[in-house]
Amino acid sequence: MKILGFMGSPRPKGLNAQLIDSALKGAASRGAETRRYDLIKCNINYCRGCFKCVHENHELPVGKCPLKDDMARILAEYSSADGYILTSPVYDVGVTAVMKTFLERKFSLFYRQGGDHGKIPAARVPADFKKKVSFIVTGNCHDEYKESMGGPCFEAMESDFFIEQIDTVDKLFAGGADNMSPEQTAEKVKEAFDLGMRLVDVISSSRNDVSSIAS
Repeated sequence: MKILGFMGSPRPKGLNAQLIDSALKGAASRGAETRRYDLIKCNINYCRGCFKCVHENHELPVGKCPLKDDMARILAEYSSADGYILTSPVYDVGVTAVMKTFLERKFSLFYRQGGDHGKIPAARVPADFKKKVSFIVTGNCHDEYKESMGGPCFEAMESDFFIEQIDTVDKLFAGGADNMSPEQTAEKVKEAFDLGMRLVDVISSSRNDVSSIAS
């Protein structure tokens, strides 16, 4: 099983890094192969809205984007993974610009027929809910503001996965990030570790359920 982590923080050694590393360690403790992508270090250009990736080459699992950067390679590995963990701090009541850019460029995973105006694109390779995803959001506001501050971030990251037929397992909000005590940080790091373990467990359980139904 392969779990990929995508970190939307521009700080490679900040709280988001601690949390996603702990989550991936939790997944690895359940036997998963893991990899962390620091999106700030990736060459990801802005989507130009040309729609070539969704209107053409429908036989391919990932549409061809005319932009030449890291996204084709990233999406090739993304397509082969079994689960995902996405993290982002709250910037101006939303995900960071680098996370938003990554999400927009996932458009290559979808397709739309030329005459299908006004319709939501469909997934090129639907996951049939066998893949899962979890999210981590950090914010300077305390945990009581999870709904108002974390909610828009969770919604932004989750929307594409709905079209891909990928269920959400967990949404972890770590508030008070600017003045966390060592004890509070350790608690959130532990919660992230548990999130990673649970993600692998839920994926395994869902696939076992499907196998038993088929047999």
